[in-house]
Amino acid sequence: MRRCMLVFAARPHGAYPFRGGKKEGTMQVSEIMTTRIVSVEPTATVREAATLMSRNNIGSVPVVDGGAVRGMLTDRDIVLRCVSENKDADTVKVSDICTHGAVSVRPQDPVSNAMHLMSAEQVRRLPVVDNGKLVGMLSFADVAREKTGMEVAQSISEISMP
Repeated sequence: MRRCMLVFAARPHGAYPFRGGKKEGTMQVSEIMTTRIVSVEPTATVREAATLMSRNNIGSVPVVDGGAVRGMLTDRDIVLRCVSENKDADTVKVSDICTHGAVSVRPQDPVSNAMHLMSAEQVRRLPVVDNGKLVGMLSFADVAREKTGMEVAQSISEISMP
């Protein structure tokens, strides 16, 4: 049974990567989101998820069941809720340690709204959900590529606050 996935989602019609020139407030999430989605199922073991994250050099992964996001698993979740408690990564399920109720954005949402959500929730990655299904991921790095140095510094400051 396959519990870890790498999915390539098609961009919505008319949405292509955009680089520069457009005002942040008018740029939509779909224009800069990543459609190469790495995800895990809730039944995957922590070791399977950690291996997938390591292979793809990522610090978090959405927990997806039937295409719907059920939570987010971060490297911090693995350390704090599994390793530090001496739990067996080969038997503990992702659903036991992931953060449930992950916040998300829609492809048509303005990037500025996504940035405010990242800041308010102090997260660096957001699942992009359309009609209840995961269609992409928006990371702070995706946003940073579109912004000026001053805007990036301000966003880092907001996301990093305790």
